[in-house]
Amino acid sequence: MTLPALPPSPWKEFLQALDAQLTETCVLKCFGGFAVTLAYGISRTTQDIDVLDVAPHKMAGELLNLAGKGSPLAIKHQIYIDIVGIANPPYEYESRLQPLYERAFAHLVIRVMDPYDVALTKLKRDSDKDFQDILALAEIVPFDLDLFERRYIEELRDNTTGAPDANDSVFSRWKQSILEHRAANR
Repeated sequence: MTLPALPPSPWKEFLQALDAQLTETCVLKCFGGFAVTLAYGISRTTQDIDVLDVAPHKMAGELLNLAGKGSPLAIKHQIYIDIVGIANPPYEYESRLQPLYERAFAHLVIRVMDPYDVALTKLKRDSDKDFQDILALAEIVPFDLDLFERRYIEELRDNTTGAPDANDSVFSRWKQSILEHRAANR
């Protein structure tokens, strides 16, 4: 899939205005609704950019002041940046981050998790919206379920919070639902 050079409105104007206020390079490591809609083409609404990490880390406070919930930019554009405090990404997710709108901004560098990592990062929360995102990602990509399971076992299962059995149960339910969804849509 070829992505446009700039995001659609209102993201374009929001990110350009944020970029204009930054004085140094700021890397956003994104997942969530912004990633699934703009990087992977899932049709759903979102009002924020879920950021797992900011580099350099010292920029996190400035970023939230400029573009976080309730900031002047957020109020003007009706969208905001959310630096997610608690999330459980796969261990090696950073090695698979993909550029989004590369070189579109002077200071902002946007990276999104690959689709398997986006899905696995949503495993712990297991909300209905997350589950719908997983089903859509699995269809659009389409997911290699062996790779999905291998990544879960090797990079997330023993590196996340909570009982592994509970996480295994959620993962198994998701995998089964993906298989059922595929069978129903053949």
